[in-house]
Amino acid sequence: MALDGPLTTDETFMEKGIKFIIDKELYEEAKPISIDFIESPMGAGFLLKSSLSAKGGGDCCASSAGGCGSGCS
Repeated sequence: MALDGPLTTDETFMEKGIKFIIDKELYEEAKPISIDFIESPMGAGFLLKSSLSAKGGGDCCASSAGGCGSGCS
């Protein structure tokens, strides 16, 4: 995850009142996407889930505390 502005090749969606921007092609492959904020023994961060998780990509975590233990694919 990063702060960025939308490009013409991006899709935007709202999740829990927050606007997210993602590449349109990736969005079509990954939707539906859910984003939660979690706290775990490894720290706090965002847990991203999508249809890519079901394809073996795993859940993707982004955290200032070093992630939550799963990798991004």
